Amino acid sequence: MKPSFHHNLVNGPFEDPLLYVRLFWQRRAILFDIGDISALEHRSILKVSDVFVTHAHIDHFIGFDALLRAHLGNERPLRVFGPSNMTDCIEGKLKGYAWNVIEQYPLKLEVFGIGEDTMSHASFYASEAFKRIDRGEKPLSDGVILEDEFFKVRAVSLRHDIQCLGYTLEEDYHINIDKAALTERGLPVGRWLAELKGLIREGAPDDTELAVLDKTFPLRDLKGLAMITEGQKISYIMDAEPNDENTEKIVNLVKGSNTLYCEAYFMEADRDRARERHHLTARLAGRIAREGGVDNLVVTHFSPKYKGSESSPEQEAMEEFKGGQ
Repeated sequence: MKPSFHHNLVNGPFEDPLLYVRLFWQRRAILFDIGDISALEHRSILKVSDVFVTHAHIDHFIGFDALLRAHLGNERPLRVFGPSNMTDCIEGKLKGYAWNVIEQYPLKLEVFGIGEDTMSHASFYASEAFKRIDRGEKPLSDGVILEDEFFKVRAVSLRHDIQCLGYTLEEDYHINIDKAALTERGLPVGRWLAELKGLIREGAPDDTELAVLDKTFPLRDLKGLAMITEGQKISYIMDAEPNDENTEKIVNLVKGSNTLYCEAYFMEADRDRARERHHLTARLAGRIAREGGVDNLVVTHFSPKYKGSESSPEQEAMEEFKGGQ
């Protein structure tokens, strides 16, 4: 089965957290956090349609300026989600520059600030010199902050002394093509398969016609090529206090994830320091993944103090994660 989400950490575990997720077949991508993005190719940056920021500490947010610069000529709106103060943070960054000669640029920024139960919305358009336009707020249902045709994103509000968000990216279900059936019917691989998947997702009538090369088929004759399976779930947790309330919220959010990306800033021997600095320990990250029934744990965002150490946060997290399985 070809996955819908191709995901990888852009930077190393001692560098700025940054998760890049390419949405297969859609020619777009999303980012979780936006620290140093210099390792991303320009074409990869241009594919980004949505950014999900955990909080506005510099190592999670400094890449916004580079992203903005790359997207100025992009006609597709760029959406940025973050904590309840995200609109103020974006406005502050935009006010740091002069925008008197950008009226012809098409970029539209849509910014969403997420609270406990509501989400605010504000717009910043290049054609208006990025003047803030408040759009109001709406209530949140089950933590869903974005519901796309192909996926949904949920957020939970955590504490890192300040508000910090945890996220999940969930595909409702996955549609894969039966290659054997395709070959048996003498049908080619091509972009029409993406159209077929789209018609199935939107519940199009069976008599809907679909062109395949020089022939036309009703949807009912092609549905048998598609296999529907459980969708992917990816979770992203950075910078959270190691307390019971945060732990319970995170376990509930990440439950059943195929992959959990989680901070492991301190090792268990430094748990007092972890409490002082409001970070998870590696052992707690492993426990969260185990209790959440996660398939795969990827830990990152380590304290620089462990560079060159014989033991590592990753080793400690994996021992806890796999030890109870």
